[in-house]
Amino acid sequence: MSSWFAGLSQPMRSALAGIGLTVCACALFALLDSATKFSGQYLPMLLVVWLRYAAQALVTAVLVLPRHGWSILRTQHPRFQLSRSAFGFLTSCVAFFCIQSMPLGNFTAIWSASPLLIVVASAWLFKERVSGARLVLLLLGLACVILIVRPESTDQPLGWRSLLPMALLLCGTGYQLLGSRLARLDEPATTQLYTTWLPVLLTAPLLPWFWQSVTGWQLWGAVLVMGVCSGVGHLLLLIAYRKATPATVSPFLYSQIGFAMAMGWLFFGQVPDQLSLIGMAGVVLCGLASMWLSLRESR
Repeated sequence: MSSWFAGLSQPMRSALAGIGLTVCACALFALLDSATKFSGQYLPMLLVVWLRYAAQALVTAVLVLPRHGWSILRTQHPRFQLSRSAFGFLTSCVAFFCIQSMPLGNFTAIWSASPLLIVVASAWLFKERVSGARLVLLLLGLACVILIVRPESTDQPLGWRSLLPMALLLCGTGYQLLGSRLARLDEPATTQLYTTWLPVLLTAPLLPWFWQSVTGWQLWGAVLVMGVCSGVGHLLLLIAYRKATPATVSPFLYSQIGFAMAMGWLFFGQVPDQLSLIGMAGVVLCGLASMWLSLRESR
């Protein structure tokens, strides 16, 4: 296997590495969401988000600073770093509120349009070439995701709450686009440090207004899981964007649906039905087709 990988051209190896890192990041994000859902049953939303960022910041510092030193904090693009930090924190807050206040199927169906927006926006803003075949694959992947979650099955109209996931979609797209941009301007470790520590430090003065004691090893374990999964997962995704373009890795963000279903079954007893399994198979096929297309384009 290693000899086959070594025999590939450098662009092909980079594309495969970016895809593999993206899938690993999505697995960690699914575990992060499970820990967040568990914590949200006992703690206020802002406290859960702050604890997640605090744990993520500590994990990132432990992983990065001993290896790179304080010089890793140097950046030539402070505005981009501040903007990405703001987008990331807003995305986390709005996502938590959406999960708590509306049907999960509706929230997931709307949020799953993010990979499509990332590819289209990256082509518009960064002038990256996106083929028609890749856009078709993204649309098919989105259709399969909607088949999985089937928002109409909840029989609950979205109403004004549809504005919240749309805000989530816009914030998440901005966060990912700035991440892919900064991956080519700063070191991934630099971006990760700013993305985690800026929200923690800027919101720390507000802690007395929403602080609540965290009791029990289960809650502290969930906080630790959030920090590790978020810190490592986002670092992997930044490296993935450095190795491959958003158009290459974005279709594989759909893999988080499969991981989320597995986590839902494992931790919350949620078993996917037949239509959901068909949708998952469609997502996998679209991902494999996109991988083949990426390899062909990189030759």
